[in-house]
Amino acid sequence: MVGRRSVFNVSEALEFLNHLLVDNPLLPFLIPVVLAVWAVERWIFSLSNWVPLVVAVWATIQYGSYQRRILVEDLNKKWKQVIQNTSPITPLEHCEWLNKLLMEIWPNYMNTKLSSRFSSIIEKRLKHRKSRLIEKIELQGFSLGSCPPVLGLHGTRWTAIGDQKIMHLGFDWDTTDLSIMLLAKLARPLLGTARIVINSLHIKGDLLLMPILDGKAFLYSFLSTPEVRIGVAFGSGGSQSLPATELPGVSSWLVKLFTDTLVRTMVEPRRRCYSLPAVDLRKKPVSGVIYVTVISASKLSRSSLKGSPPRRQQSYSVDGTLEEHFDDKYLQTFVEVELGELTRRTDVRVGSSPRWDSLFNMVLHEDTGTLRLHLYESTPSNVKYDYLASCEIKMKYVADDSTTFWAIGPDSSIIAKHAEYCGKEVEMVVPFEGVNLGELMVRLVVKEWQFTDGSHSSNNFSLSSQPSLYGSSNFPSGTGRKIIITVVEGKDLTVNRSGRCDPYMKLQYGKVPQRTRTIAHSSCPTWNQKFEFDEIGGGEYLKIKCYNEETFGDENIGNARVSLEGLVEGSIRDVWVPLEKVNSGELRLQLEVVANTGSGNGWIELVLVEARDLIAADLRGTSDPYVRVQYGSLKKRTKVMYKTLHPQWNQTLEFPDDGSPLSLYVKDHNAVLPTSSIGECIVEYQRLPPNQMADKWIPLQGVRRGEIHVQITRKVPEVHRRASLESESSSSIKAHQVSSQMKLMLTKLETIIEDGNLEGLSAAVSELESLEDMQEEYMVQLETEQMLLLNKIKELGQEFFNSSSSSSLSRRPSRS
Repeated sequence: MVGRRSVFNVSEALEFLNHLLVDNPLLPFLIPVVLAVWAVERWIFSLSNWVPLVVAVWATIQYGSYQRRILVEDLNKKWKQVIQNTSPITPLEHCEWLNKLLMEIWPNYMNTKLSSRFSSIIEKRLKHRKSRLIEKIELQGFSLGSCPPVLGLHGTRWTAIGDQKIMHLGFDWDTTDLSIMLLAKLARPLLGTARIVINSLHIKGDLLLMPILDGKAFLYSFLSTPEVRIGVAFGSGGSQSLPATELPGVSSWLVKLFTDTLVRTMVEPRRRCYSLPAVDLRKKPVSGVIYVTVISASKLSRSSLKGSPPRRQQSYSVDGTLEEHFDDKYLQTFVEVELGELTRRTDVRVGSSPRWDSLFNMVLHEDTGTLRLHLYESTPSNVKYDYLASCEIKMKYVADDSTTFWAIGPDSSIIAKHAEYCGKEVEMVVPFEGVNLGELMVRLVVKEWQFTDGSHSSNNFSLSSQPSLYGSSNFPSGTGRKIIITVVEGKDLTVNRSGRCDPYMKLQYGKVPQRTRTIAHSSCPTWNQKFEFDEIGGGEYLKIKCYNEETFGDENIGNARVSLEGLVEGSIRDVWVPLEKVNSGELRLQLEVVANTGSGNGWIELVLVEARDLIAADLRGTSDPYVRVQYGSLKKRTKVMYKTLHPQWNQTLEFPDDGSPLSLYVKDHNAVLPTSSIGECIVEYQRLPPNQMADKWIPLQGVRRGEIHVQITRKVPEVHRRASLESESSSSIKAHQVSSQMKLMLTKLETIIEDGNLEGLSAAVSELESLEDMQEEYMVQLETEQMLLLNKIKELGQEFFNSSSSSSLSRRPSRS
């Protein structure tokens, strides 16, 4: 105990001497003078006994000044906190004029504007976030009614926290003519439709308005959780009107959902932003690309972040101010960056002031977003990471093509930054929430914003007409164009515990799924595979899922969403898309949109001639190959050629020309085990001239060798009549014949099963599959013939109408 006390006294003495040196710069020169005087007195002649007394008095005065300075600084710090928390409050100001103005502009302006804004947000949420019990939910109507909210019923007043002015006013909205109608189609096992109507709403609370950035914007939030009541009514899908009844169970659930959303987004200290730009470019942003750099952290301490008092050391700087030092040199931390479902992680750094300088490419799918930064402690002996603290930075696109950033500052103050153009760097030092100490330095750069018309804003306030990666457009559903997606490569994909990565991707756009081949042993794979989709309007996303192929079930190693609307014909967009729900991984895509050359009245004639140099799928060194053809949602197959690596099919297949991708899958037939793939390819036909055959040898993908020989023709009926229409036997008769053959084959199959003949069973199943595909082919021919016949009837009707109109005009007597 004595040893500790002595150490404490020594450190205090050193600190006192440091203070003396700062406060009296001439002290180093005074000490030698005193020593010289003492030496004269000691060895030459004695002065007097008052010299030690003067020195003692001087030291006492200096020590008292030191203690008084500490006390004054402590009192000043406490006084600032008191002033900030109990700032003067202005008298209540009546604002009846504000409610009268709101009453005038609400029905014709604010109601329509806010209803349109909220309905688009709700439609987007319903499309991408719906319950499993609901197959489809549609927003049929949205109106906020004719009754506006009442603001400042008891007046308004201003307060201040430091330099920040805050306006307090009451918010009371009680409306019964609200109309939000939803039509839900229930999924299995629940069937049917239900109409949901929200017909009343009550919200009451205290609203705070905080002007920022010299009046360019203001933040708004509720002081505390507001009072919420919601009225809901239900009915069948066919009913047109519903009584204004309240369902307590559903209403309480909606109230809880709505209240939780408000607490997360709009109750202190969470704030939303409303911008007041000087210029409105009238562009609707849908997403953006943001570069986030996590620079460093400071004042970190394990004890303070976990709730106990921190270890701190106090010292004085050169200018005499008191500084606090946090010494936790063994603390190992990293930061996890989260934006929506996209997460990235820095490396682990050691110390109370770690520096990372980690740059991440983040994607924002809306015009606003919340960047969450979570601090974790990494302990080498522990498998799990310990959560320490977090902070948030919110961002919003402004109509003058700038971007606003804001965050919660010390003591719930406001930190706001403004980037006037894309490419401008913004640095923010944000304190961690819920703890007394610790702050994080982040650099933000908005690379670009994408808009609904396909344009995007790039560096230095320039608006480009280049296509948008994440934007949507005003194209209607089913635009008639084709989107070509080239999956080029990936990098930094997640590996499994054994350090192995065999990645492949699944793509889905609308209801059409596609899959890449598997690249073995590579976390930076190269695919270079093309896929085609019919363009869909309405904000439909391309959904990407990346998997690591495993023996006992494939592992998901990331997802991504890309909107394919807003692309411009004639240009290819090369982009890197970060994977969501993982800590690393990006995919490189090339996006292109082309006009659909499908005539709508023609068909595709595909002749599968032969293949060569196929791989051996059987143990005997041969294969039993056949081809599975997929054209859009249609699937057909050829006959099986047994025990050969050079099969010859010479089989013709036909499809209605709608511009769908044409894929060939070469399979090895197996009677007992599942069929195995021996190659696949895509046949390009969209740019072929009408009625001209293209003869191609196409290399197979996903295997070491193998080629397939095809002949493809894009037939147009106005130029070349189908031979099937001129033949003596129609497709319908052939289809009936195939049906009869299938019935006989089923009878034969039952006999083979009873006899237990496995070889005969394999041949019979193969023949039955061929008959089934042949029947499907004739059905497609029948549909095509029906379509051609209907078009011909329309042409004849138009000719008859034109001829009748011209004859009636010729018979009409002329007036002299």
